[in-house]
Amino acid sequence: MNDATLPASGGLDLRINPGLDPVALAAEYQRDGRVRIADFFVAGASDLHDYLDDTDEWIQLISTDDGVLEFDVDELAEMGARRRARIERDKHRRACTGFQYSYAGIRVPEVDDPDEEPSPLLDFARFMASAPLLNLISKITGADDLHFTDGQATAYGVSDFLTAHDDDVAGKNRVAACVFGMTRVWRLEWGGMLLFHGEQGQCAQGLVPQFNTLDLFKVPQIHSVSLVSPAASHRRLAVTGWLNQ
Repeated sequence: MNDATLPASGGLDLRINPGLDPVALAAEYQRDGRVRIADFFVAGASDLHDYLDDTDEWIQLISTDDGVLEFDVDELAEMGARRRARIERDKHRRACTGFQYSYAGIRVPEVDDPDEEPSPLLDFARFMASAPLLNLISKITGADDLHFTDGQATAYGVSDFLTAHDDDVAGKNRVAACVFGMTRVWRLEWGGMLLFHGEQGQCAQGLVPQFNTLDLFKVPQIHSVSLVSPAASHRRLAVTGWLNQ
Protein backbone atom coordinates (compact mmCIF):
# COMPACT_ATOMS: atom_id res chain seq x y z
CA MET A 1 0.00 0.00 0.00
CA ASN A 2 1.36 3.43 -0.88
CA ASP A 3 1.96 6.13 1.72
CA ALA A 4 -0.80 8.73 2.09
CA THR A 5 0.95 12.07 1.85
CA LEU A 6 -0.61 15.50 1.44
CA PRO A 7 0.77 19.04 1.14
CA ALA A 8 1.00 20.44 4.65
CA SER A 9 -0.69 23.83 4.91
CA GLY A 10 -0.19 23.86 8.69
CA GLY A 11 3.06 21.94 8.82
CA LEU A 12 1.53 18.47 9.35
CA ASP A 13 2.62 15.68 7.00
CA LEU A 14 0.81 12.42 7.82
CA ARG A 15 1.83 9.12 6.22
CA ILE A 16 0.16 5.75 6.66
CA ASN A 17 2.29 2.79 7.70
CA PRO A 18 2.80 0.82 4.45
CA GLY A 19 3.22 -2.41 6.44
CA LEU A 20 -0.42 -2.60 7.56
CA ASP A 21 -2.30 -5.74 6.51
CA PRO A 22 -5.82 -4.76 5.34
CA VAL A 23 -6.90 -8.39 5.00
CA ALA A 24 -6.06 -9.29 8.60
CA LEU A 25 -7.52 -6.02 9.90
CA ALA A 26 -10.73 -6.59 7.92
CA ALA A 27 -11.08 -10.11 9.36
CA GLU A 28 -10.84 -8.75 12.92
CA TYR A 29 -13.23 -5.90 12.15
CA GLN A 30 -15.82 -8.23 10.65
CA ARG A 31 -15.50 -10.66 13.57
CA ASP A 32 -15.64 -8.15 16.44
CA GLY A 33 -17.16 -5.02 14.91
CA ARG A 34 -14.03 -3.10 15.85
CA VAL A 35 -10.25 -3.13 15.49
CA ARG A 36 -7.34 -1.26 17.05
CA ILE A 37 -4.56 -0.58 14.55
CA ALA A 38 -1.17 0.03 16.18
CA ASP A 39 1.63 2.10 14.60
CA PHE A 40 -0.85 3.59 12.15
CA PHE A 41 1.41 6.45 10.99
CA VAL A 42 5.05 6.26 9.96
CA ALA A 43 5.30 10.06 9.84
CA GLY A 44 3.40 12.97 11.35
CA ALA A 45 2.09 11.39 14.56
CA SER A 46 4.62 13.16 16.80
CA ASP A 47 3.89 16.51 15.16
CA LEU A 48 0.15 16.02 15.66
CA HIS A 49 0.70 15.07 19.30
CA ASP A 50 2.89 18.10 19.93
CA TYR A 51 0.30 20.43 18.43
CA LEU A 52 -2.50 18.96 20.54
CA ASP A 53 -0.36 19.01 23.67
CA ASP A 54 0.82 22.61 23.24
CA THR A 55 -2.17 24.47 21.78
CA ASP A 56 -4.33 26.80 23.87
CA GLU A 57 -7.29 26.53 21.48
CA TRP A 58 -9.09 23.94 23.62
CA ILE A 59 -12.71 24.56 24.60
CA GLN A 60 -14.05 22.66 27.61
CA LEU A 61 -17.41 21.12 26.66
CA ILE A 62 -19.93 19.97 29.27
CA SER A 63 -23.40 18.81 28.28
CA THR A 64 -26.39 20.02 30.28
CA ASP A 65 -30.16 19.68 30.12
CA ASP A 66 -30.31 23.07 28.37
CA GLY A 67 -27.41 22.76 25.95
CA VAL A 68 -23.63 22.66 26.13
CA LEU A 69 -21.46 24.73 28.45
CA GLU A 70 -18.32 25.99 26.68
CA PHE A 71 -15.28 27.49 28.42
CA ASP A 72 -12.01 28.54 26.84
CA VAL A 73 -8.66 28.33 28.62
CA ASP A 74 -8.87 31.85 30.08
CA GLU A 75 -12.41 31.35 31.38
CA LEU A 76 -11.41 28.18 33.15
CA ALA A 77 -8.40 29.87 34.72
CA GLU A 78 -10.56 32.71 36.05
CA MET A 79 -13.46 30.55 37.25
CA GLY A 80 -14.12 30.68 40.97
CA ALA A 81 -13.92 27.57 43.13
CA ARG A 82 -17.63 27.64 44.01
CA ARG A 83 -18.79 27.77 40.40
CA ARG A 84 -16.36 25.08 39.34
CA ALA A 85 -17.54 22.84 42.19
CA ARG A 86 -21.19 23.40 41.22
CA ILE A 87 -20.50 22.51 37.58
CA GLU A 88 -18.67 19.37 38.66
CA ARG A 89 -21.46 18.35 41.01
CA ASP A 90 -24.16 18.91 38.41
CA LYS A 91 -22.42 16.98 35.62
CA HIS A 92 -21.92 13.94 37.84
CA ARG A 93 -25.53 14.14 38.99
CA ARG A 94 -26.77 14.15 35.39
CA ALA A 95 -24.49 11.19 34.57
CA CYS A 96 -26.40 9.08 37.11
CA THR A 97 -29.47 8.84 34.92
CA GLY A 98 -28.72 10.06 31.39
CA PHE A 99 -26.25 10.89 28.64
CA GLN A 100 -23.47 13.18 29.82
CA TYR A 101 -20.02 14.26 28.68
CA SER A 102 -17.19 16.46 29.83
CA TYR A 103 -13.99 16.96 27.82
CA ALA A 104 -12.05 19.59 25.89
CA GLY A 105 -12.44 19.80 22.14
CA ILE A 106 -11.27 21.57 18.99
CA ARG A 107 -13.32 21.26 15.81
CA VAL A 108 -11.61 19.73 12.79
CA PRO A 109 -12.17 22.16 9.88
CA GLU A 110 -14.10 21.33 6.74
CA VAL A 111 -11.70 20.77 3.86
CA ASP A 112 -13.82 22.70 1.37
CA ASP A 113 -14.23 25.85 3.50
CA PRO A 114 -12.25 28.65 1.73
CA ASP A 115 -12.21 30.76 4.91
CA GLU A 116 -10.29 28.22 6.98
CA GLU A 117 -6.81 29.32 8.05
CA PRO A 118 -3.91 26.88 7.58
CA SER A 119 -3.54 24.67 10.63
CA PRO A 120 -2.46 21.14 11.59
CA LEU A 121 -6.10 20.13 11.96
CA LEU A 122 -6.89 21.38 8.47
CA ASP A 123 -4.03 19.17 7.27
CA PHE A 124 -5.60 16.32 9.22
CA ALA A 125 -8.98 16.92 7.57
CA ARG A 126 -7.34 16.79 4.15
CA PHE A 127 -5.61 13.57 5.09
CA MET A 128 -8.94 12.06 6.16
CA ALA A 129 -10.44 13.04 2.81
CA SER A 130 -7.56 11.52 0.85
CA ALA A 131 -8.01 8.49 -1.40
CA PRO A 132 -5.30 6.32 0.25
CA LEU A 133 -6.88 6.69 3.69
CA LEU A 134 -10.46 6.15 2.53
CA ASN A 135 -9.43 3.20 0.36
CA LEU A 136 -7.74 1.53 3.34
CA ILE A 137 -10.76 2.04 5.59
CA SER A 138 -13.07 0.75 2.84
CA LYS A 139 -11.01 -2.44 2.63
CA ILE A 140 -11.23 -2.92 6.40
CA THR A 141 -14.92 -2.08 6.82
CA GLY A 142 -16.21 -3.45 3.52
CA ALA A 143 -18.07 -0.16 2.89
CA ASP A 144 -17.64 1.98 -0.22
CA ASP A 145 -18.11 5.70 -0.93
CA LEU A 146 -17.01 6.78 2.55
CA HIS A 147 -16.59 10.39 3.65
CA PHE A 148 -15.02 11.77 6.82
CA THR A 149 -17.31 14.00 8.88
CA ASP A 150 -17.80 15.73 12.23
CA GLY A 151 -14.15 15.54 13.26
CA GLN A 152 -12.82 16.97 16.50
CA ALA A 153 -9.68 16.80 18.57
CA THR A 154 -10.40 15.76 22.14
CA ALA A 155 -8.53 16.06 25.43
CA TYR A 156 -9.85 14.26 28.50
CA GLY A 157 -8.39 15.59 31.73
CA VAL A 158 -9.12 14.84 35.39
CA SER A 159 -12.88 14.29 35.99
CA ASP A 160 -13.72 14.15 32.26
CA PHE A 161 -15.80 11.29 30.84
CA LEU A 162 -18.36 10.28 28.21
CA THR A 163 -21.34 8.11 29.13
CA ALA A 164 -22.81 5.27 27.07
CA HIS A 165 -24.08 6.01 23.54
CA ASP A 166 -24.05 4.35 20.11
CA ASP A 167 -23.17 7.22 17.67
CA ASP A 168 -26.29 6.49 15.60
CA VAL A 169 -27.64 9.94 14.73
CA ALA A 170 -30.63 10.25 12.39
CA GLY A 171 -29.65 11.55 8.96
CA LYS A 172 -25.88 11.19 9.46
CA ASN A 173 -25.57 7.80 7.70
CA ARG A 174 -22.60 6.88 9.88
CA VAL A 175 -20.92 3.58 8.98
CA ALA A 176 -17.94 3.62 11.33
CA ALA A 177 -16.33 5.73 14.02
CA CYS A 178 -12.62 6.40 14.22
CA VAL A 179 -10.43 7.46 17.13
CA PHE A 180 -6.81 8.36 16.40
CA GLY A 181 -4.98 7.89 19.71
CA MET A 182 -2.35 10.53 20.47
CA THR A 183 -1.66 9.76 24.16
CA ARG A 184 2.02 9.15 24.85
CA VAL A 185 1.89 8.39 28.58
CA TRP A 186 -0.97 6.56 30.31
CA ARG A 187 -1.67 4.00 33.01
CA LEU A 188 -4.67 1.70 32.98
CA GLU A 189 -5.73 2.78 36.46
CA TRP A 190 -6.01 6.42 35.33
CA GLY A 191 -9.28 5.60 33.55
CA GLY A 192 -10.04 7.36 30.27
CA MET A 193 -10.58 3.97 28.66
CA LEU A 194 -12.63 3.42 25.52
CA LEU A 195 -15.19 0.89 26.77
CA PHE A 196 -17.39 -1.28 24.56
CA HIS A 197 -20.50 -2.43 26.38
CA GLY A 198 -21.65 -6.03 26.27
CA GLU A 199 -24.89 -7.64 27.31
CA GLN A 200 -26.34 -7.39 30.84
CA GLY A 201 -24.05 -4.56 31.88
CA GLN A 202 -20.83 -6.38 31.11
CA CYS A 203 -17.78 -4.74 29.53
CA ALA A 204 -17.04 -6.44 26.22
CA GLN A 205 -13.68 -4.70 25.80
CA GLY A 206 -11.71 -1.85 27.38
CA LEU A 207 -8.93 -0.07 25.48
CA VAL A 208 -6.27 1.96 27.27
CA PRO A 209 -5.29 5.27 25.60
CA GLN A 210 -2.16 4.85 23.50
CA PHE A 211 -0.06 6.73 20.98
CA ASN A 212 -0.24 6.39 17.19
CA THR A 213 -3.24 4.06 17.12
CA LEU A 214 -6.47 4.01 15.15
CA ASP A 215 -9.56 2.55 16.81
CA LEU A 216 -12.11 1.82 14.10
CA PHE A 217 -15.55 0.48 15.05
CA LYS A 218 -18.96 -0.09 13.53
CA VAL A 219 -21.91 2.25 14.12
CA PRO A 220 -24.19 1.65 15.98
CA GLN A 221 -22.30 0.18 18.92
CA ILE A 222 -22.66 1.07 22.60
CA HIS A 223 -19.47 2.56 24.02
CA SER A 224 -18.23 5.12 26.53
CA VAL A 225 -15.08 6.76 27.90
CA SER A 226 -14.47 6.08 31.58
CA LEU A 227 -13.82 8.81 34.14
CA VAL A 228 -10.26 10.15 34.23
CA SER A 229 -8.77 9.77 37.69
CA PRO A 230 -7.22 12.63 39.72
CA ALA A 231 -4.04 10.53 39.62
CA ALA A 232 -3.66 11.13 35.86
CA SER A 233 -0.63 13.32 35.19
CA HIS A 234 -1.40 13.72 31.48
CA ARG A 235 -4.45 14.23 29.28
CA ARG A 236 -6.01 11.61 27.02
CA LEU A 237 -5.42 13.09 23.54
CA ALA A 238 -7.11 11.91 20.36
CA VAL A 239 -8.71 13.04 17.12
CA THR A 240 -12.13 11.54 16.46
CA GLY A 241 -14.69 11.50 13.69
CA TRP A 242 -16.97 9.31 11.63
CA LEU A 243 -17.07 7.76 8.19
CA ASN A 244 -20.43 8.12 6.51
CA GLN A 245 -21.90 7.21 3.13
